[in-house]
This record gives sequence, structure tokens and C-alpha cells, in this order.
Amino acid sequence: MSSVTVANAERDPLSRYRWTMRVLVVLAADPEGPDLAEQRRQIESLKDGAAERELVVVQPPAGSAEEKALRMQLGLGNEPFQAVLVGKDGGAKLRAAKPITALELMATIDAMPMRQNEMRQRARSL
Repeated sequence: MSSVTVANAERDPLSRYRWTMRVLVVLAADPEGPDLAEQRRQIESLKDGAAERELVVVQPPAGSAEEKALRMQLGLGNEPFQAVLVGKDGGAKLRAAKPITALELMATIDAMPMRQNEMRQRARSL
């Protein structure tokens, strides 16, 4: 990676996903905490639904440079748990200080205009 690419990644840790993936950013101060464990359970319950919706999970270590950059980029404070769904356009679509359910994630993504277009295109190709 060039130094310019590294600098961009530090300023915008989600830039590599823009226009290709939706991102669930999970920030947890306690790696063994119940909120993080529940968020993981919810993500696991998505199974193929995450891949179909082009959803990736980003969970940087607490206190890392990536976590600090994400908090700044997403306008988050120092809450002990935060989950933020970021659309392909890089905008935050859903924020929560508690785990986001699989159903809420899928419903939010499926309501996005870009996802609606993807579903229409997929239906036409069948």
C-alpha cells in the first residue's frame, strides 16, 4: 500500500468499501461484553442474508487508531457500545447504542433505494 493510500485509510477507514459494500461498524469497549456478544449473535443469524445484501462487519479493537478514526468519521462519542449501519454511499443509515437486530438490519437495508434497485435488477435477470 502506498503512503497516500495508508493516509486515506486512516482518515476514512471505510473508503475501501464505498460503492461496493454496506458496512456494519461495531465499536465495543469490552470485547467480552454482553452487547458485543448479542450483536455477534444477530449477525450470525443473518447467514446468507448478509452476503445477499453485500454487508460486511467492521469491528476494530477498542482504543485502536482505526476505532478512533471511525468514531471521528461517524461523529460518535465514547459510548461503550455503538453499532452503525453505513450504506454503500458512505452515509450512516442507522445508529444504535445497543445491538441492532438482524430483522432491523435487513429491513433497513431492504428499504434503501440502492438495494431496491439491486433487487429489481436481480428479478429481471431471473
